[in-house]
Amino acid sequence: VQLQASGGGSVQAGGSLRLSCAASGRVFSGDIWGWYRQSAGKQRELVASVTSGGTTNYADFVKGRFTISRHNGLNTMDLQMNGLKPEDAAVYYCNTKRVYTPTYNYWGRGTQVTVSS
Repeated sequence: VQLQASGGGSVQAGGSLRLSCAASGRVFSGDIWGWYRQSAGKQRELVASVTSGGTTNYADFVKGRFTISRHNGLNTMDLQMNGLKPEDAAVYYCNTKRVYTPTYNYWGRGTQVTVSS
């Protein structure tokens, strides 16, 4: 399975971006899709995740600003980012993982988000 992330770019503070992630290959229900980010000198951190049943989880620093969604039939996932702040600038990675058999943990190549003040 390969994950392809897209939609990154440069915006001013307060602006919006929409990231998308598409999976090629077979994925299974019961997995969790998520967006992570990593900025220079920091560890990769979870931004938001969504289960195949639609349960979402957000990091406190994006609650109320970001919305994650997935489209199971299309094997795609989006992250709508509103009210972007300079501290949101990072490389964003999409991920899908499954802890039940068959287990897997796939990462996409990151997409850069730059936010200017």
